This record gives sequence, C-alpha cells and structure tokens, in this order.
Amino acid sequence: MDVAKQHFTELYERHHGDVWRYVARRIVASDVGDVVAEVFLVAWRRFGDVPSGSALPWLYGVARLVLANEARGRRRWQELTLRVAAEPDRLVMVDHADGVAGQRDVVVAFGRLSGGDQEILRLVAWERLTAAQAAAVLGQSRAAFAMRLLRARRRLRAQLGATSDVVEPRPSAAPSMSNRGG
Repeated sequence: MDVAKQHFTELYERHHGDVWRYVARRIVASDVGDVVAEVFLVAWRRFGDVPSGSALPWLYGVARLVLANEARGRRRWQELTLRVAAEPDRLVMVDHADGVAGQRDVVVAFGRLSGGDQEILRLVAWERLTAAQAAAVLGQSRAAFAMRLLRARRRLRAQLGATSDVVEPRPSAAPSMSNRGG
C-alpha cells in the first residue's frame, strides 16, 4: 500500500465514527451512509488539503457542505414536483389533504417514467430551460425535443391517472380535477 493510501486509511479509521455521528444528528438515518461516503470521497480527492493535526474539524466542514447540498437537492425535488403538478392540464387541488395526496401521486408517477422522460421534464420544469435550450442540452432539434416533451407529459398524465385515488368532490366544493386543453 502506498503512503497516501495508508494515511487516508488511518484518517478514515480514526474519524469515520465521529463524522457518522455528526451527520446522523442532522438527517434521517437512511441517508447517513451516503452522506458520510461523500464526505470521505471529498477527503480522498482533496487529501492534500486536509490539515494535519486538525482533520476532524475539516471533515465536519466538508460534511456541513455535503448536507447543505443534500438539503438543496431535496428542496429542488420538491419544487420540481410542485411545478410539474402545477402545469395547466394537471390536477387542481382543493385542500391541503388533496395537495399532499397529489404531490405523492406526482412523485410516484414521475418515478415510473423512463429516465429519458424524467430528464426531459426536469430540464423544462426543474432547470426552467426553454425548449430550444433543453434541445441543445440533449443534442436534438427543437422540433424533436418538443415532440418528446409532449409525449413525456402525456405519459406523466397517464401515470398520474394510474396512481391517483380520485375522490369525487362534494357538491359544495370546487372541482378537484381540471383537464384544460388536454
């Protein structure tokens, strides 16, 4: 084993438990392993930047930044879910319970789409790119992208129909579904 690997292994063995506990106090248990792995990946890539004698505070700083990135990613995912659900031809929610159920349905439906359909919808809804910009990202013509976007939205609507537990609104309530321009 070369010297760098040996020093990194010592760093890992010495501080892994501390970093694990630091992260575990800040997020749900199921995500701790991924975040800790990312912290030590950064430490490996930037091993020359790890201060000798005070590696633990440096690792905590990296963990704080990784946690911030994770939180930002979760926030973006939630915003994406809401934007996709807010398309004009999506469900219009009546109350908070309907909104929560609708968000869950969008997440489930979105997860059932192909990776290609998910990427197309992310580029438009999450990254807020125009069709021309998204087409450039994918190396396609604008017309080809527009057709793929149309099809991806249709498949998402079909998946939403398959996952939703549609409850008929009470006569006094506003309609809970709208199919404008569908």
